[in-house]
Amino acid sequence: MATITNVRTLRRRIRSVQNTAKITKAMQMIAASKMRRAQQLSVSGRPYSEKMQAVLANVAAQSTDTEETNPLLTKREVKRIEVIHVTPDRGLCGGLPSNLNRSLGQFILDSSASVSVVGVGKKGRDFVARTGNDLRAFFSDMGDRPSLESVLPISHIAIEDYASGFADEVHVAYGYFVSTAIQRPVMHKLLPVEPAELEPGQKAGYIYEPRSADLLSELLPRFVEMQIYHAILESVASEQSARMVAMQNATDSANEMIDALTLMLNKVRQESITKELLDIVGGVAALEG
Repeated sequence: MATITNVRTLRRRIRSVQNTAKITKAMQMIAASKMRRAQQLSVSGRPYSEKMQAVLANVAAQSTDTEETNPLLTKREVKRIEVIHVTPDRGLCGGLPSNLNRSLGQFILDSSASVSVVGVGKKGRDFVARTGNDLRAFFSDMGDRPSLESVLPISHIAIEDYASGFADEVHVAYGYFVSTAIQRPVMHKLLPVEPAELEPGQKAGYIYEPRSADLLSELLPRFVEMQIYHAILESVASEQSARMVAMQNATDSANEMIDALTLMLNKVRQESITKELLDIVGGVAALEG
């Protein structure tokens, strides 16, 4: 009776693990399809983001001393830092959320200024609330294909907080997509925008129409929006890549467990058959005796 119970228990466990493997395999395939689209958006947006940063830095360096300085270019003594912390909304993506939160926590510990956080994603929000740090604002449900319009409220908070003096620096923290297996947490300073360091011969003295100050006042908000939007795209690509790898590892582990349980089931059945044969042989010997 005990052997029958063991066989039934093992068969139930095998069926349960098989069902889990089917679910993780389906999630792996879904994440793989989303990952390819997210990777394309992230990689295609990098040249524009990098070139826009270079152009703005060059324009800021070319401006003359007679022109007023844009508030987003003004440097101040750093007493308060605001971090836009981009994390996934959901789990099942390996150690990515933990790595991002650990990077933010280390930044807060190393910073001599007070730090407030604008959370983009539930995993980051939960970490900030759990550690007792200042949560300035929270955004979630950005989706797998975020639009630029969905980023505008985040950029408005960053611009207004820096221009008003609430924050002396604004950073954005996100997962930078390196490859399918590697997603690196990065912390990028967003504001103030650093002018490029030009040699005396590189200052061509361009005449802008409109003035460079007017040009910067129009381009700098677009620059902040684009940088945050690109950070979210990178985060989505990192999340889907990490989820695909995590689900693949979970499927492989489930299949290994199924093999181990099947081997154990065969051993139990073999022991049961051997015991039954011994009982039959023993009964025949008793009757003959």
